[in-house]
Amino acid sequence: MPNASLPPPVVLVTGASRGLGRGIALQLASAGCSVAINYAGNLAAAQETAGLCAARAASAAQRFVPVQADVGVRADRERLVAETLAQLGRIDALVNNAGIAPRVRADIAEATEESFEEVLRTNLQGPYFLTQKVVQYWLAQKPACALPTGFKIIFVSSISADTASVARGEYCISKAGVAMAAQLWATRLAAEGIQVVELRPGIMATDMTTGVKEKYDRLLAEGLVPQRRWGTPEDVGLAVQAVIGGSFPFSTGAVIPIDGGFGIRRL
Repeated sequence: MPNASLPPPVVLVTGASRGLGRGIALQLASAGCSVAINYAGNLAAAQETAGLCAARAASAAQRFVPVQADVGVRADRERLVAETLAQLGRIDALVNNAGIAPRVRADIAEATEESFEEVLRTNLQGPYFLTQKVVQYWLAQKPACALPTGFKIIFVSSISADTASVARGEYCISKAGVAMAAQLWATRLAAEGIQVVELRPGIMATDMTTGVKEKYDRLLAEGLVPQRRWGTPEDVGLAVQAVIGGSFPFSTGAVIPIDGGFGIRRL
């Protein structure tokens, strides 16, 4: 993956202290990238991710740096980009992974505007404008890219982008917005040689799903997902690695499902 004439590529991964983000960071470490490990509040988890990445690093030149920022806050987004550049010297790819579920699952007839605003601020407004900040840096500074097929932006959405769940409507709407954000940025940046891809995970084994594990264990056993298993952070990490490594060079704007066949239309 890396360009031997440049330092290791730097990938900024939001929400990288746990869950899918950690899985992404670990795969990138194995592939030779340095990683800016964004976290919102759990420094210990981010440091643990950094240590795990270092243990899997492909070269001594790679670095793994925790950077605190709430992507839903404008000042934090600006600081996240500035600190990543200050500490790692470059940004070659952005993985918009950070996301939250509603604090309380509530029927859409009862859900609050406060929950809606909080979820959309983190899940949609955050990645949309963080992407803008990174793109402004690339277009204004025109830095050399350490990736062989150019700068990359990945939006991690969810099957909830087009699968209705009335007990968490704000989450579904936020992910549908992320899907459109990926299309918009892919359209805007294609002529600039910057690739944008949406990854759409399905039912994943993370902290976000621990409260519904028993329910989905049963549904998976009954065939809700054709592959009859939970998705894992490694599944998503491998997809990120493939995109950033240049395995899909002619696929900007692509939507790649990571859902075990959930989206197959079946009788």
